[in-house]
Amino acid sequence: MYAVIRTGGKQYKVAEDEIIYVEKLAGEKGESVQFNDVLMVGGTDSPKIGTPLVDGASVAGEVIEQTRGDKIIVFKKNRRQGYRRKKGHRQLLTCVRITGIGTDGKAPAKKAAAKKPAAKKEEAPAADEAKAAPAPKAKAAEAGTDDISKISGVGPVLVKKLSDLGYTSLQQIADMTPEQVTEVDEALSFKGRIDREEWIEQAKELIAGKPPRAKVDQ
Repeated sequence: MYAVIRTGGKQYKVAEDEIIYVEKLAGEKGESVQFNDVLMVGGTDSPKIGTPLVDGASVAGEVIEQTRGDKIIVFKKNRRQGYRRKKGHRQLLTCVRITGIGTDGKAPAKKAAAKKPAAKKEEAPAADEAKAAPAPKAKAAEAGTDDISKISGVGPVLVKKLSDLGYTSLQQIADMTPEQVTEVDEALSFKGRIDREEWIEQAKELIAGKPPRAKVDQ
């Protein structure tokens, strides 16, 4: 089943478990949101088309994160007047996962999370058998390796240098603290490059499924 909703002056075709980016909505990560402007419900034997809205239909979602869109440049020029203005803008967006579509006038039920099997209780190892804590690079390997070169501004050379420092996954980049940013900045003489090129924001967008940004010239 799918639905066509209206929010922020735009229309979106959505289905359960789909992730969409819409104009900023109120709500923190994990909070529920509901879209009542449903223009159409399809995917069944008898699709419903609203006039303009479908009576009793609603779509529920869950806020994944509050973010911003790609930067756009607005340039204004007035001939013969010497008037030039250049401004940048990044639209505030909300990333939402669709959790349900209702057509009976009731709020769609939120999917129950699958129960994880209870972990088996293990006996504590003897003191002489306790293993030493893994080195930083070992922890980085456990975090998983994915393609951090998808971040605009990160090429093969930087991938190797970041790997040597223990950063091999998008999640590690997304979770960087200000102290870690300063440490990497000083180690690689970046001069604020991580903040300037918004690596952390890009990593979060890629994890959420958003297409990578256009590569910038190095």
